[in-house]
Amino acid sequence: MTEVLASAVVQGGIIAAGHGSRLRADGYRVNKPMTPVAGRPLIDHTLDRFRAVGIRRVSIVINDASDDCRQWLGRHGGDFDLDLIVRTTPSSYASFQLVVDRLARAPAVITTIDAMMPVSDFRVFVRTAAAFGNDAVALGLTDHVNDENPLWATLNAADGRILQLGGKDGSHVTAGLYWLPAEPPEGPPTGFARLRDYLGWLVAGRLPVYGIVLPRVFDIDRARDIAAAELAGLGRERGNAGA
Repeated sequence: MTEVLASAVVQGGIIAAGHGSRLRADGYRVNKPMTPVAGRPLIDHTLDRFRAVGIRRVSIVINDASDDCRQWLGRHGGDFDLDLIVRTTPSSYASFQLVVDRLARAPAVITTIDAMMPVSDFRVFVRTAAAFGNDAVALGLTDHVNDENPLWATLNAADGRILQLGGKDGSHVTAGLYWLPAEPPEGPPTGFARLRDYLGWLVAGRLPVYGIVLPRVFDIDRARDIAAAELAGLGRERGNAGA
């Protein structure tokens, strides 16, 4: 049964403009959104998670070389109102900002294409984030560290506020999953070199940025990450399966 949360969230965003150079070095020849996990491409798993919470309007940014993903979406994305942005961007922050600029003054969930998690955990993130205040930003966090360059977060266990982002350690790492309010905070006119710089700026500015801890999030950057996710049983469920 699909859990419809469209009254609280009507939009989704997917950052999928990376080139997947580390996966290519490991022998994969498709573009990153089309990288298979448990026999289905990452973009399929990502859309399934949005289906599971009733989100049907989704903005997606892919790079100019991802024609395989564009064609796949044309064949398999018909149940979504898809806003496809085809652009090679200079940074993760530029991709993020492109998606944010297309969102129409309503709360939204944005995910990176390489964040792989159970559908049930995605539901928990959306349900929990929707309960925060109208001006709150929420980040998915996990203590499952498999990123080569993790963004560490220090979390206040009492109220869930993120006290610090960055540095050499923390209580958790970010998981490539973001909740934005209807009017997300704008960065300075010069922007940022990386998405993590923007997120750190939000926290340092003492804005209400909360962390939602999820038990198992795999960052799919290398062949070993795919193997670990499959070994953990990820990718076998469908988002429209039982809640």
